[in-house]
Amino acid sequence: MFVNIIESYRGVVAIADKELIGKQFFEGKKQLDIKESFYKGENENPLLKEEVKEMMIDFAREDATFNIVGENSINCALEVGIITKEQVLKIDGIPYTLILL
Repeated sequence: MFVNIIESYRGVVAIADKELIGKQFFEGKKQLDIKESFYKGENENPLLKEEVKEMMIDFAREDATFNIVGENSINCALEVGIITKEQVLKIDGIPYTLILL
């Protein structure tokens, strides 16, 4: 998984499964664009599941905004409890969520 932290008045945490980076998905009028510049940023290597979970917990304490895409990334967020299954949407079968804590 790739994690990109975008600093603004509130941290934006973009998390995506590595195999989705650079892809686009469409369903009717909806589009999911997993841009490398947003989800990967300057990072060269993906993070391990435990590293991603730790980051999720840390940034949840700081009232961050999360943009999470992909089966593995969503499952991590569910495991640490920052989202519920009801908050997960899908476009062309790809799960994603946007949350503001």
